[in-house]
Order: sequence, then structure tokens, then C-alpha cells
Amino acid sequence: MNYPVEIAPSILAADFSCLGDGIRAVEQGGAAMLHVDVMDGHFVPNISIGVPVVASLHKATRLPLDVHLMIERPEQYIQAFAEAGADMISVHQEATPHLDRTLSMIREQGCKAGAVINPATPVSMLSEVFGKLDYVLVMSVNPGFGGQKFIPVALGKIRELKRIRESYNHSFRIEVDGGVGPDNVVDLVRAGAEILVAGTSVFHTPNAADAVRTLKQAADGALAQKV
Repeated sequence: MNYPVEIAPSILAADFSCLGDGIRAVEQGGAAMLHVDVMDGHFVPNISIGVPVVASLHKATRLPLDVHLMIERPEQYIQAFAEAGADMISVHQEATPHLDRTLSMIREQGCKAGAVINPATPVSMLSEVFGKLDYVLVMSVNPGFGGQKFIPVALGKIRELKRIRESYNHSFRIEVDGGVGPDNVVDLVRAGAEILVAGTSVFHTPNAADAVRTLKQAADGALAQKV
């Protein structure tokens, strides 16, 4: 199964004083969705946005909202984020002892369900829920802060997920988040990544629209060259 490669700008790296302008720029650049990092200061050492901001984003864009819950007890907040306008909700395997139940809750709310694994978590930890996943998010940095350096072990996990999907006829997509930029897009796409979350490499540039276009062009080129 071949999926197109999509760019998901992470608003964590955007200038919140003019967030609407940033969103319009990445829309013009061809972004496929917006990646929304929700942090609680417990599961990760940072606090970011919550339900009200997701609701505001839902009003400000027609792009799907890819809501990444980096929080403890995510099952308690699934309904609230779904009602706020999330189209996709991903939860960390490490954050809940009831991953199967939580994924079912996400789907019951009409959202696509994703599971996230940290750099130190093996792909095998998701073996019992692959059939319930719309996507798997591979963290290529330790979650909590933007602008970190890409951790290369993520490439092996992406390749492994692709092999598992093909071997067992699963349909989940493969997403990667952390240190994604022009220097590693080709390697990520060739490994099997299909949703590329990019924050600093988009919003910390002179022109966010051009940055999205550059990443998409590199990704499409890598996809065309895959054997």
C-alpha cells in the first residue's frame, strides 16, 4: 500500500502572537494538516496548549488537526479534544496502561487513532494494537521541546513498521516527529515515513510557505525514486 507523503507543520514552533498568519502561510505552502502538541508538564517537562486553543484552531483553518497528546492519563481528555475539533488524536504508549481501550475511545469519537513511541520504546510494544491504529507516530527526539537534534534510531523503527505493515496487511500510516528538516527528509521517506512533522524547519525560517514547499518537493522526489 502506497501513501502520499504529507507535511504536518507543528504549531509548537510558531509565533503565537501571529498564529493566524503562520497558519495561512503553511496552508499556502501546501501543508496537509496541522500538528498540535499538547503537553502537561508531567509526562513531558513542558506545558503547551490545551482544549481552548484546539477549538480556536478548528475555527481558523480547514486543515485537519493532528492532536498529539503528550500527557498522563490521556483517556480522560479524548472526548474534550474531539469535541474541540481534533481530526486525529495520538497517545503515547508510555503514558497509559490501557492503550487498547484508549484507541477505541478515540475511534468512538470519530477521530483517527494513533499511537506514539518515544526514542527508547521499541516498535514491538505496539504489537497487540496494530489492528486498531490509523497511524503510528515515531518520536525522533525526546518529547517536550522543539528544536532538538534528530535521533537516527528512528529510521530503523520506521523501516520496521513498514515491514510489519506489509507482512501482516495492516493499514496504519507512519508519522515521524522531531528534528525533521531538508537534510533528512529523503532518508525518512525512503525508510517509509509518510507524515512528516516539521516545526523549527518551517516556522523558524524567513518564509514558512516556501519551507513547506521545499520539504514537500524533497519528499515527493524521494518517493518517486524509491525502488
